[in-house]
Amino acid sequence: MTNSQQSDEMPETEATGIEQPEAAAEPSATEQPTAPAPEQPAAPVPGAANAARPRPTPAAMAPRPNGPAAPAVVAAPPIHSTPLAEAENFARVEEDGHVFLLVDGEEFPVGQYPDAPREEALGYFVRKYDDVAGQVTLLEQRVHAKAPTTDMRKTAAHLAEQVSERKMVGDVRALEARLEALVNLVTELESAEKAEQDAARAREREAREAIVAEAEEIAGRDPSTVQWKASSNRMNELFEQWKAAQKSGLRLGRGTEDALWKRFRSARTIFDRHRRAYFSQLDNDNAEAKQAKEALIRRAEELSASTDWGHTAAEYRQLMDEWKGSKRASRKDDDALWTRFRAAQDVFFAARKAANEAIDEEYGSNLVVKEALIAEARQLLPVKDATAARKALQSIRDRWEEAGKVPRADMGRVEARLREVEDAVQAAEQEHWQRTNPETKARTNSALSQLESTIASLEEDLAAAEKNGDTRRISEAREALEARRQWLDMLQKSAQDFS
Repeated sequence: MTNSQQSDEMPETEATGIEQPEAAAEPSATEQPTAPAPEQPAAPVPGAANAARPRPTPAAMAPRPNGPAAPAVVAAPPIHSTPLAEAENFARVEEDGHVFLLVDGEEFPVGQYPDAPREEALGYFVRKYDDVAGQVTLLEQRVHAKAPTTDMRKTAAHLAEQVSERKMVGDVRALEARLEALVNLVTELESAEKAEQDAARAREREAREAIVAEAEEIAGRDPSTVQWKASSNRMNELFEQWKAAQKSGLRLGRGTEDALWKRFRSARTIFDRHRRAYFSQLDNDNAEAKQAKEALIRRAEELSASTDWGHTAAEYRQLMDEWKGSKRASRKDDDALWTRFRAAQDVFFAARKAANEAIDEEYGSNLVVKEALIAEARQLLPVKDATAARKALQSIRDRWEEAGKVPRADMGRVEARLREVEDAVQAAEQEHWQRTNPETKARTNSALSQLESTIASLEEDLAAAEKNGDTRRISEAREALEARRQWLDMLQKSAQDFS
């Protein structure tokens, strides 16, 4: 089977030249709208000073989102309203409508509100103070709610600039103190936010590193041991994880992201190159295996019509050994090739079986004759007269050969039963020959004579030793006599067997 037919085939992923997937566009920070610097009022229409004018609201002053994280919900600040009686402590109003701010005993010209009562002129500039104080309150609430610090420092600086211009009436020293405290709190919040972002970025980098490391591990495996389907699916999953992280994950910095992407892309390129090389070689191997097996099939088909049963069966066994030793083609091709090879053998063996069945039917009557001859031969057992048994067995063997062949299934059985009788007759003949062999009898008699002479000599030695009282020679003579007498008993029994 070609690599395109393999069940393990990996969906083609062209790694070469792959560009890093584009990250989702990051929204640019929207700057906090700042209140315009107070202008010197023109002569207002009397009675219109108390008309409604824009005041700071949460919707107008709240920071816009910067990035995917939603800002914390901040409650709308209460409208700051400084009583005029309190504001009198921080202002001086002249008859012509000029208003001065008093700060630590020092006067700062704020502006003129002509042709209006003193209270109205003062109230106009107090409202400017209240506007800024309201924005400070809003910023304080955002800081305490730990909202994103994107524009907090800029907002605080803008409010501090408005306060420093001294174009309002109120307790500016209190506002300055609040703004100074806010700057410190914003600094702390920025540090905490940065630490959290650094930790999140470290986790994001670790996740990206894990994707790259796994891709490199897969790409570094021995191509001959890779499970290509599972490994290809996993590489595709890793690529999807990379794209998802690139799209929605934290930015790691262009240098870091480019380095990780180059490693990941290189791993995918190596993996695809190994895969293509592996399956290209597999295609070549499959083609060679297919050609070799087709040659075996042609030889098997040429032999299928043969009637030389024995020789051809041996040839088929040789072909089968060659088939088992050859390489496998693709699964689809190998199954089809085996079917053809087996079909050629089946033709031959079916013909041989039919021929054998016809022969067995013809030889059935011969089996009856040989079964009777076996029964006759077994009457010779046990063998008592080897010569007579051999003569009778020869007659049986002559008639056995004249009876002819028997069916193949019975051939081994009947031959084995007759062979049992032949073996028994042969054993009886061998035993008879050993007992009647003249040379063996002569050697036995000679040994008996020599041993008897030796025993007589030892008996004389023993008598002499006993007469002299030589205990050592007595002991040696007795041991030698005992051994020779045992040998004599054995030889005498053998001589009796021969006789």
